[in-house]
Amino acid sequence: MAINRKAEDREIRYGNTVIPYRLIRSKRGSYSIQISVEKGVIVRSPMRTSELFLQRMLDEKENWIRRKYEEVCACRERMLHSVYTPEEQEELKKIYVRAAKDYFPKRVWYYVNQITWDPDELLPETGLPYRTISIRDQKTRWGSCSGRGTLSFNWRLMLVPPRVLDYVVVHELCHIKHMNHSPEFWKQVESVMPDYQERRRWLKEHGNELYF
Repeated sequence: MAINRKAEDREIRYGNTVIPYRLIRSKRGSYSIQISVEKGVIVRSPMRTSELFLQRMLDEKENWIRRKYEEVCACRERMLHSVYTPEEQEELKKIYVRAAKDYFPKRVWYYVNQITWDPDELLPETGLPYRTISIRDQKTRWGSCSGRGTLSFNWRLMLVPPRVLDYVVVHELCHIKHMNHSPEFWKQVESVMPDYQERRRWLKEHGNELYF
């Protein structure tokens, strides 16, 4: 069944500062604020959320929104004045993608052996809980786990500290057991990686910097 969505472009006003954002309403939506280099500020909310509630949410997150938006703008500025030509950027990307295709299967294999798998979680054709590993140029995700058994990872993770990359690997492997972000899911992540919150925090704070 299709999910009805309504999107509109708006502005947040903090004193003399005006920050553009896109509001996306959805019947099955939840509240979230995302800020990325590609899409700017995205606010998601259920369809019937009141204007008063939205404004209050934006006011409460003012400091965070200001800081992250400034980081995004600075990142875009660096991209516009990059020391690399477009051709050089493409060549660098190819190098990192090749490295990722070699490195990620090794880290996935390592952490697969740190998790106890039920027999029905193992695929008959591979004997593993996943079918394939894909390296992608994802714009809004660091990784994903499909219902068909494909683990996908963003090649830009080759630019982060190894311990942070490992967190994304564990995160996606745990989605095989829990295809959600329920308390049970986070307990599973923590059982494999007790300090996952610190690693996750690094990615949230520095993820927008991973662009040439």
